[in-house]
Amino acid sequence: MEDQNPETKKTVKIPSLITVKKFSELLDLPISQIITELMKNKILATINEEIDFETASIIAQDLGFETEEDLEISDSEILTLEKLIDICKKENEQGKNLKSRPPIVTILGHVDHGKTTLLDNIRKSSVAAGEAGGITQSISAYQVKKNGQLITFIDTPGHEAFSAMRERGVSIADIAILVVAADDGVRPQTEEVINYLKEKKIPVIVAINKIDKEGANPQKVKQELADREILIEEWGGKIICNEISAKKNIGIDQLLESVLLTAEVENLRANPKRDGLAIVLESRVDPHKGPISTVLVKTGTLKTGQDITAGSVWGRIKRIEDFTGKSVNSAGPSMPATIIGLHNTPNVNDTLQVMDKKMSVRLKSKIEAEKTITAKKEASKKKIYEAIDKDKVKKLDIVLKADVQGSLEAIKQIISSVDSKEVIIEYIKTGVGSITESDVKIAQSSNAVIFGFNSTATSVAKRMAEESGVKIKTSDVIYELVENIKSEMAEMLPPEIIRTDLGRLKVLKIFKTGKYDMIVGGKITEGKAVKKCGIEIKRDKEIIGKGMLSNLQQNKANAEEVKQGSECGITFEGKTKIEEGDTLIFYVEEEKKRKL
Repeated sequence: MEDQNPETKKTVKIPSLITVKKFSELLDLPISQIITELMKNKILATINEEIDFETASIIAQDLGFETEEDLEISDSEILTLEKLIDICKKENEQGKNLKSRPPIVTILGHVDHGKTTLLDNIRKSSVAAGEAGGITQSISAYQVKKNGQLITFIDTPGHEAFSAMRERGVSIADIAILVVAADDGVRPQTEEVINYLKEKKIPVIVAINKIDKEGANPQKVKQELADREILIEEWGGKIICNEISAKKNIGIDQLLESVLLTAEVENLRANPKRDGLAIVLESRVDPHKGPISTVLVKTGTLKTGQDITAGSVWGRIKRIEDFTGKSVNSAGPSMPATIIGLHNTPNVNDTLQVMDKKMSVRLKSKIEAEKTITAKKEASKKKIYEAIDKDKVKKLDIVLKADVQGSLEAIKQIISSVDSKEVIIEYIKTGVGSITESDVKIAQSSNAVIFGFNSTATSVAKRMAEESGVKIKTSDVIYELVENIKSEMAEMLPPEIIRTDLGRLKVLKIFKTGKYDMIVGGKITEGKAVKKCGIEIKRDKEIIGKGMLSNLQQNKANAEEVKQGSECGITFEGKTKIEEGDTLIFYVEEEKKRKL
């Protein structure tokens, strides 16, 4: 087929994943022509196999079409949180009917640095009197108005929704306020938050809190942040910094203005004309109202009377309440709202979407089928976990592909006989045929390893796996494949620690005492001392601390080892303070990899 005239090229909307058959129907071209074109690009795919948007777009363009990604949801698609975040991101970049939306803000930081006080202060000072009920009582999800513009706050730090989202590698927030106490500085939890925010590339505003306290040192905090690549504007960086006192209401107005300024730079937009898509923040059963779900609308508008689904539950919106508990007819982008009308309580992080009658029938059928499968899997898992201490169980997620169904069942049967009480296998996906792009995507999202028996990866799948760091291991011998799987399981086992005691020293003299090191002298009473070995400090028949022997001297000369009966000086590294009369026990530890 020759390329169409550039001026008359037809534009086709392609979903993120599409089967070859549906792709041919979309282009209105014979399946044989599509498969031929795929083969030219070294992609082997049957009519029922899925190809991703990138692949389909290349093929369509080769055949003379213009392409764009379809941000709509198919009739039978149960929307995942990851897909929703992706839709919102792409909609903001290329969607239609876009309008500015309020920023969604979360407040993070170390324990006792004033996060809750700050949220309470913002709510009390910015939310009208008499509006303290509603959602704020349970999850602190609310909106404030500053300079005539709304800001949505979600108190995620201590809330289950945020913890779950961190585990799944996504965030509902557009902007994060990093709270650091001026009198305490960067603490371990602060560092964890900084690493998380940098990894997810979430826009950050620094709030140095407690500037009114004695001992407050904002400059020291700024230096500590700079050391961790959080460079504020004052120091030549791009991150806005506000010095505040949440307790005394100092700098709060300026902080809210910083949020609005950051939101303006981020150009946050959504399409309020489309059907609403929301994230479930919390759900519960009210004795009078029935199942109640608190949601955050990410895009579109939810309206009373709409049929909706969230995870494995569905219903019709009977009532919508805003964060104050007031009944409203609709909820638009970035708005936290309470939804009444689902037949049951959805899970935190489920995505809520509107469905028409056609979609309703298909989704209910699909949900029920998946619930049956899940129930069987969970019953099986429960038996395993009841017999094994949960804290000691590790799970290896795998995607397993084979040439035929018989091979697949044989491999699974052999793997089930592997005796391991510390690592279990979780099949993320199993199937027959080539290892495809969809397999790589599933493996990437769940940190799984792909194993193939007489099954090779397509060129696109190989490229995707290399780029995303997904491991693919294939073999044409079943037992070799099983050994590969056992090897991956063994890698997850904690190593065996083998300790060897070397000798003992009686401490006779303390020469120097530093913060984390000491120089002491003594006599080897047993065995020997060896440079760089471990040390246990024994006092009154009890081990009171550990450290390392960083340097060893005999007759004022450096030595690698000193044997029994000799006197020596050692440099000890560790927090415990050694005293005269203590016994130092020298030892080495060796890690040994375990096998199944």
